[in-house]
Amino acid sequence: MKLPAGRMTNGIAAITFVAFLLLTLTGQIDNAAIMAGFIPARVEDGTLLAGMAAVPVWLTPITCTLVHANWLHIAFNLFMFVFCGRQVEHVLDKGATLVLYVAGAYGATALQWAIDPHSPNPMVGASGAISAIIATYALLYSQQNVRRIGPLSASLVRALWLAASWIAIQLMIGVATAGGFGDLGQIAIAAHIGGFLMGLALTRPLLRWRFRKRSQPLS
Repeated sequence: MKLPAGRMTNGIAAITFVAFLLLTLTGQIDNAAIMAGFIPARVEDGTLLAGMAAVPVWLTPITCTLVHANWLHIAFNLFMFVFCGRQVEHVLDKGATLVLYVAGAYGATALQWAIDPHSPNPMVGASGAISAIIATYALLYSQQNVRRIGPLSASLVRALWLAASWIAIQLMIGVATAGGFGDLGQIAIAAHIGGFLMGLALTRPLLRWRFRKRSQPLS
């Protein structure tokens, strides 16, 4: 299968990989996780990293996407991103793909904060932002025939089914890696869900923006 070209997707992937490579070669991954990762407790406690050269908390939803724990982490994330991202970009174009990725990053960290607002543990990785791309990919390329249910349109039913399926998968992953519902382990399950929900919510508006009718010049 030949993937369509995707300059924005390729650019984001390249920047993410270069950042990981530099941090790995310099042995700064742990420091970067603290300084550039998203720490939920920082949202309400601005003094948490006072006196340290930490990235402003409002920017950490973006900078945390550039920090990955290890080679497996970066490889899996970039594989999923390039595969889904190029096909999403083929439909939405560069600008909308960037908007979707950034919004996914903020949606991911927002839900992660909402679930555990006082957590001092840094969240790193691009999987939350990539989850938004995966959601749009699923909506755009889903072949499943879905019928409307009462007042719910077919497109809304499809989105709800995808959301429910994704949440169920993430919860199963969390339980499998933690051994129970009491502790969902080290995987940012809430971030994956938040990013995915953001992608579902933005797909139709971004499609309308991409294919909006432009006024024709008068001759």
